[in-house]
Parts: sequence; structure tokens; C-alpha cells
Amino acid sequence: MRLHVILRYVAITFLLNAFFLLVSALISIINGESSVFPLFYGCLIATLFGLFPLIFVPSPSRISNNEGLLIVVYSWLFSCLIGLIPYVLWGGEFSFTNGWFESVSGYTTTGSSILKDIEALPLGLLFWRSSTHWIGGIGIIIFALAILPHMGYLGMVLYRSEMASPALQDFNLNAKKSLQILLYVYLGLTGLETLALLFCKLSLFDAITTSFATVATGGFSPRNASIAHYQSLSAEIVVIIFMVLSGIHFGLLYSSVFSDYRSLWKSPVVKFYLFSLIAGVCLTTINIHGKVFLNWADSLRHAAFQVISIGTSTGFATTDSSIWPGFSQLVLIFFTLQCACAGSTSGGIKVDRILIFIKSLVRKTRQVIHPHGVFLIKLREKAVDEIHVSSSVLYISLYIAIVFLSAMFLTAMGVDSLTAFSGSAATMGNVGPGLGLVGSTGNYSDIPALGKWVLSVTMLMGRLEIFALLICFNPFHAK
Repeated sequence: MRLHVILRYVAITFLLNAFFLLVSALISIINGESSVFPLFYGCLIATLFGLFPLIFVPSPSRISNNEGLLIVVYSWLFSCLIGLIPYVLWGGEFSFTNGWFESVSGYTTTGSSILKDIEALPLGLLFWRSSTHWIGGIGIIIFALAILPHMGYLGMVLYRSEMASPALQDFNLNAKKSLQILLYVYLGLTGLETLALLFCKLSLFDAITTSFATVATGGFSPRNASIAHYQSLSAEIVVIIFMVLSGIHFGLLYSSVFSDYRSLWKSPVVKFYLFSLIAGVCLTTINIHGKVFLNWADSLRHAAFQVISIGTSTGFATTDSSIWPGFSQLVLIFFTLQCACAGSTSGGIKVDRILIFIKSLVRKTRQVIHPHGVFLIKLREKAVDEIHVSSSVLYISLYIAIVFLSAMFLTAMGVDSLTAFSGSAATMGNVGPGLGLVGSTGNYSDIPALGKWVLSVTMLMGRLEIFALLICFNPFHAK
């Protein structure tokens, strides 16, 4: 394992962070804010740690898969460390633990926050907070690779190390073309949503930061009341549309616009994703009508926003869903676990794996009835090989086990069981809000310090698809 090579490519992500820190610092200077020094200091540190390895370490012709995996994991961990510097230096509600939690939540696009008063932060720091979402949404390494010149084989190794495994099966293109598609769709969605929100009379700052959080399916809002602050049905509809789009495989979005407009409707994964959201909205609307909201319009409005927000792992809020009836809360828990499609910015188990799991159950039932029959599991008219079927089932099992284990740790620290389980599921799925103390209008400030570190680990495991983090900390990995 060549540590110097790993450091060279981790350094690229330092420079990426430095750029956004610089922009954030300039915003603070323009507004004469107290966050200028923390942001510039963070920018300086990121720049120095980014430049030295690039200057003194020659570029290798090849990197191994193990090195690629370590580059991805260390890029995330060191970016989170860089991200907390402005928070801790600025102070306020940010202790070291709180700064780390907020930074990890930002980069992993979880959107869980320890802040009780978000609007107390200077605009520069709020922009940095939203920028961590936008950097992490597409993937730190993928973002860096997409803006770099020709990387060839190196880019392919790093690309495959960070992309979710179901998404890799869908991108039947080389790494360079796939990266370009991801970046085009990411930039396009961000720009279009920003323009749409400006038409909804949001300020330029609010439109940009809200778009960063929506397209990254993150949920950090510059307002204490999240999207509810704007009291705008048109803004909510815009955010709903872009949350749904951001939860769809970016390759399918690209092909539906530039090659085959029917590609979206041909995808069984997209069909299942949209159908499940529609079903969740309808069931929740019926359940909360008369119990939480007196008329059907308000019931549909808030059910649609909350279900789609959770079902895409975005985590914005327009109302307090923690006071909803138990049935609606269970619907939200289901979507907290499932979330959206692989190849998008969404977290969670992913619709792809859930669909494979359902099809494997159906196949098992048919095999019991017809012991000698041969039944294939198909997605997009292609047979899914047994390795991917078994890995999907294993991933789901391990995912649920980690959620329960994390919840057990929290309850041992005195956290109530509803908050512990929903908070663990929400952080593992990079969703953000849970139920109880960490509901859609609450925050994670009252979680014990040790609990915040536990949840930080679940956020990283969820974003890095579990195995990357486990493999890198395996003592036999380097052998």
C-alpha cells in the first residue's frame, strides 16, 4: 500500500474544499461578518494540505483497487475534519463534537443538525454549511474527478470505488463519460431549481442554498423552520419536483432528455420508486386527515411534502410529523429505510435493492411450488446475476442490523427508544429528521456527546455503503 500515492489524491479533495471555503469567506467579507477569519483559516489549512502532496508526490501511472478504496474513505474523513474547522473557530453552539457532527451530516447529505438557532449563523458560514451538502451530494471523489482533466485508468478505479454497486450496473459507459453525465445533471438540476425558486420570490441566497440541499438530497436549510419558513405553496411544489428528480438515477435522467425520452418509463426501478411515493402520500393523507389537518388540501399538501422529503432522503420539513398518528409515522420509517434510486444523490438502502429483495422472495415462493423450475430475477429486461442478488440481500440485512445496534447504543445512554431507533435509521439512511426529539422540527442537540459520535459513524457507513468503511478498518486489509 503506497501511502504517498493515497495522500496525493486525498489532497485533490482538500483543494476542492478550499475553493468553497474561499467563496464562503468572500461572502462573509461582503457582509462584514464575524466568520471571515474562521473560513479563511480553514481555507488556508485546506490549501496547504492540498498543495504539498501534489507538488512533492509524482503522479502514478496506476493505482490498485485497495488504494482507490482508501483514497475514497480518507477523502471523506479528512473532508469532514476540514469542514469542522470554521464551525469550531466561530464558536456559538459548536463544540468540537457538535462541529464534527454538523460537518459529517453536511458531507454525507444527512441534514441532521445540532443547531437550535440556524439563523444566528453568519451568511458566509451558512453558505459553507450548504456547500458541504453540494460537495458530498454527488460524492467528494466523483466531484473532484469530474472537474479534473483526463484521469484514464486512475479515474476509473476511483469512480468504481465510490459509486454505489447497483448504480455501476446501470452506467454502461466508461468512467469519464459517466462522470460527465453525473456532473451535467447535477449542475443542471441545481441551476434550474435556483431559477425556479427565484420566481417563487426567494432571495438569491436562499434559492442557491436551498437548491444545494435539494439536489444533494441533504436538507440543510438556512432557516430555522426549514421550507415552512417561506409559507409558499409554489416554493414547496418546486422543491417537491426537484426532490423527486434528484432521487432518480442520473443516467436515466440524462438519457431521457438527450437520447430516449421513454427510458425513465421503461425502468422498473423508477416505476417502483414513483409508485411507492404516490402510495405513501395517499395513505398518509387519508391517515392525517381529520386527526392533524381538518381539510383535504392541507392534508395532501403536508403529506406529499413530508413523505417525498423522507422518501428521497432530503429531510426538509413543512410541519411537525412527529405528532402524526402511528400509522403515518410507520410510513415515514419505511421510507427512511428505503429512500430513492441508486445512481442518484439519495441515501438509504435504495429502491434497487428493495426491488431485488421483493423479486427474490417471489422467486423463492415459486421455487417452493415448482422445485424443479428455473426462475430468473430481471431488472430492465436483463437477468440479475446471483452475486448481485445475494449481495443485495446481505446488504439489507447488515444495514438493518447496524440501525438496531446504533439504536441500542443510544438507549444505553438514556435516549428514549423512539428517538434512538428513528434517529439511527435517519442517520444511517442520510435522511436527517427522525421522530421524537429528533423529529422534523427538532434537532440532535440533546443527544449525548458519545451518541453524536455513534450517529456520525452511522452517517458515514450509510453514505459509503457500509463495506468501504469496514474494509478500510480491517486489520488484514493491507495484506
